[in-house]
Amino acid sequence: MRLALLAFLLLATAARAEPAALDKTLATAMEARAVPALGVLTMRDFKVEAVAVRGVRRLGATAPVTADDRWHLGSDGKAMTATMIARLVDRGVLSWTTPLSQMLPDLAAGMQPDYRDVTLLDLLSHRAGLGEMDDKDPAFQAAYADARPTPQQHGDWVKRFLGAPSAGPKRAAMKYSNQGFITAAYIAERATGKPYAQLMREEVFAPLGMKSPRLGPPGGGELSGHVGGKPETAQDANPAFVDPAGGWRMTLSDWAVFCLDQMEGERGRGRLLKPASYKMLHTPQGDTVAALGWGAPAKAAGRQGPALTHSGSDGAWYALVLLFPGRGNGVLVTANAADDMGGDKAATAVIHVVAEGLAPAAAP
Repeated sequence: MRLALLAFLLLATAARAEPAALDKTLATAMEARAVPALGVLTMRDFKVEAVAVRGVRRLGATAPVTADDRWHLGSDGKAMTATMIARLVDRGVLSWTTPLSQMLPDLAAGMQPDYRDVTLLDLLSHRAGLGEMDDKDPAFQAAYADARPTPQQHGDWVKRFLGAPSAGPKRAAMKYSNQGFITAAYIAERATGKPYAQLMREEVFAPLGMKSPRLGPPGGGELSGHVGGKPETAQDANPAFVDPAGGWRMTLSDWAVFCLDQMEGERGRGRLLKPASYKMLHTPQGDTVAALGWGAPAKAAGRQGPALTHSGSDGAWYALVLLFPGRGNGVLVTANAADDMGGDKAATAVIHVVAEGLAPAAAP
């Protein structure tokens, strides 16, 4: 399964960001690494502070990356899926605590007993006991050619997930699982009669004025991800049924719009949710640092929190987010290649340089 685990605790120190300094930081991070392009955006005092991008859209071509290009966010999109669910909870369409056996009654008979009392809180915090998918599984490979509406695809996969033995105890330690987000999205589709992509546009993107988000592989001329030193192909990405766990591409500026609203929500100024719902999204569940689509450690990147963090990758891209909601400060970093081409290391190197001015140093 090619979606990165949560990066809850980034190790970084840095300086206050300015556009010229950010460009230099990107250039340094790309030295001796094969990643074709990097992007970074900083936020301060609940506003975008600076943006910089550097590199080419795809290897073998000369077109430079621009500030208007879309980057694949991978699992950083999980916070967006969780926010869509929270919108439905706010309206009473869904409930955080209704058990799966009631939300999906037609699947109850085939559910493993351990899953029957699992809730949306469990699914969105990786504490449902669900396992992970194997991208070498023939069924996973066959999903690339599945042209059915995504709710039908989700229904078949959720039935499969819930019929499989539990991968561990629920409501215990976090066990990272993309299955939980696919299951939650299917519950939302069932409750509303609308497909996941439509729900995301209506409940999250349109209310925030975000116009760039797209699913699916990049079109001709768009910024491309890379694997093994070559531009990505359709088979390098994940099939469409995985989208709720991390399939969105968007501009840095639109990603910042979402992140700024998440931070504003902590102060009762969010545009999407009730204040209590932002708090729910950002609160660790149980004795973990796993919130709903977020990692929420007390300190991160060597800085004092509370913080919200995540990393994302589908194997062809890499993205990092680090927010300090109490201060309205944060940083987004994107790369159009992942670990096999140094995209993860380059992105983390950028975080090391820009994080220092975002929050006070954490106590040892």
